[in-house]
Amino acid sequence: MSQVTTITFFKYHTLRNKIWAFGMMQFAHVALSEVKGLQDYKLMGSGRDGFNPFADWSVYVLLQIWENEEEANVFFEESVLMKRYLKKSTERCSLFLKNIKAKGEWSGKNPFVKSDSITENNPYIAVITRATIKLSLLYKFWKYVPTSQKSLENNKGLMFTKGIGEVPFLQMATFSIWKDKESLMQFAYGSKEHAQAIEKTKKLNWYSEELFSRFQPYKSIGTWEAMGELPF
Repeated sequence: MSQVTTITFFKYHTLRNKIWAFGMMQFAHVALSEVKGLQDYKLMGSGRDGFNPFADWSVYVLLQIWENEEEANVFFEESVLMKRYLKKSTERCSLFLKNIKAKGEWSGKNPFVKSDSITENNPYIAVITRATIKLSLLYKFWKYVPTSQKSLENNKGLMFTKGIGEVPFLQMATFSIWKDKESLMQFAYGSKEHAQAIEKTKKLNWYSEELFSRFQPYKSIGTWEAMGELPF
């Protein structure tokens, strides 16, 4: 069986549970380090209104990279840690992803291995982009973000997007789901604003580390209102 990646979104409503979720950004490491079959993981917060440097204190994210799907299923069905997350959260959705392609590094390495079981009749695409922004270029980067994201507004090919990350302002990522590869390519290379963002990235070199990874989403557990009814 090939490597599988899962990304889980949790939503919290009460102040008490939001504080608990924030604390688990530190305290969950011990339990996660002991999970069988877990190759790597990232505990992340999220940004307001899509890709925004200011935190959304109600949404947290757990990204996990597994040796195979069986190990992931055991965790979601039996883990005491997951049961604690489910008890505290009011909304949860876990997405299962097969890696199609990954380029770059995350914390000094590329953790994603290309899957050998991509399904041809599944057109949906999930994307994770992640970067560490150079301190000297933080202001210029965030000043340009609204322009670069403008073409996402009312984009019919975009099913869901959310800004996530380990450190606000500095270590940021995006997760998005697209109806098909063509929709993603049209945004990436067909929109004037995003094309300009790519040129600025090359010219200013404002990342000290970056990674782009494309996945095939094929299974989900739970629901997430902002995602709607998922077809997988």
